[in-house]
Amino acid sequence: MTITSGAGLSRQSFLYRQGALGRRPRVPTDFAELERRARRVSSTAAWAYVAGGAGEGRTMRRNREAFERWAIVPRMASGAAQRDLSVEVLGRRHATPVLLAPVGAAALMGKDSDLQIARAAAQTATTYIFSNQGCNPMEDCAAAMGPASRWFQLYWSKDEALVDSLIARAEAIEAQALVVTLDTTVLGWRPQDLNLGSLPFARGLGIAQYTSDRRFQELVAQRQVQPAAEVTTGAIRTLLAMSRNHPGSFWRNLRSPVPRAAVETFLDIYSNPALSWEHLATLRNRTRLPVVLKGIVDPADARRAFDLGVDAIVVSNHGGRQIDNAVASLDALVAVREAVGAEPAVLVDSGVRTGADVFVALALGADAVLLGRPYLYGLALAGQRGVEDVIRNVIAELDLTMALAGSKDVASISRDRLVDQAGSTQRLR
Repeated sequence: MTITSGAGLSRQSFLYRQGALGRRPRVPTDFAELERRARRVSSTAAWAYVAGGAGEGRTMRRNREAFERWAIVPRMASGAAQRDLSVEVLGRRHATPVLLAPVGAAALMGKDSDLQIARAAAQTATTYIFSNQGCNPMEDCAAAMGPASRWFQLYWSKDEALVDSLIARAEAIEAQALVVTLDTTVLGWRPQDLNLGSLPFARGLGIAQYTSDRRFQELVAQRQVQPAAEVTTGAIRTLLAMSRNHPGSFWRNLRSPVPRAAVETFLDIYSNPALSWEHLATLRNRTRLPVVLKGIVDPADARRAFDLGVDAIVVSNHGGRQIDNAVASLDALVAVREAVGAEPAVLVDSGVRTGADVFVALALGADAVLLGRPYLYGLALAGQRGVEDVIRNVIAELDLTMALAGSKDVASISRDRLVDQAGSTQRLR
């Protein structure tokens, strides 16, 4: 599918026509207001998990500062009346250079979150990367999308048989790529969650890919659940949440040790701190899917990944959620692209908020970008329709930015369309 020209003008026209009828958009078109309203409708625990970052939040701020540092230099009279927003990634044509990043425990922001996101992605011709820490099984999400494009994120478990099982399921649902997340072998220091003592997975939220997996069910069946050391009001609430989030009847779950065993098993094995390049080298014999490594920020790691034969990488610092005071993803993108050259497929996430941000990332060498928090805020405000609105707004702004900057297609969005603000005076003389 190709999206040409009218995406921006069509979206503008729709919103202005609705305004003439006295209707304002339920999902704001600017990120600041989108974030403000989403926070207002979210619980304290949900907001801490989704919007929070590692440590003092310096990496999150740095992600945004990196985008702020680059300025677009428009070209006039370019005749860009027709614009092609499509890109080719991993041998397939994508309607736009925007994909939906995998986000775990999204049900914090809305019921049946992954299903609503999947349907929104299908409606907007946007590739959705199913989260390994999702709240709906991948099979259900694939069914909700029909033939629309999806990838699957893999967290490398301590249990190798579980790794193989998840890969086989991803292949069975016709995922078009396997996205291995490298930067969460352990959870980062997240004060917003820690101050609340809140981890969604400990309440059985965000483990649907596991509870629906036969190998994981075998591991749960082998587990001996110890009696609770202390019975408190909080412990009772946690037990109720586990029973509610586990598949099957709430009342049956409440009387069963299985939901608690599932949570304990997940927390023990969901990610492997010993993950190494030797593990990654086994993937070629374990899957026929294109392999994407997510979480690369060092040029040496990028070179090693492509030397290993992976098909693409995602330059990412996990939205600033893992290491405080880490390099901004956009800055890392520049260094990585210089290190690997023009040919390898390089995507980027973390800090992308608007269509203008997408333009900047493409100009700095990204083949496509992953959108994260903004679409979850849309989910919080208006469910599936909210996710669709956020995607359409970002794409509309990208389209209009291309028109005004003189770019007829994504390939023409080159680095000479930007100027580093630190050196802007010299550049524009």
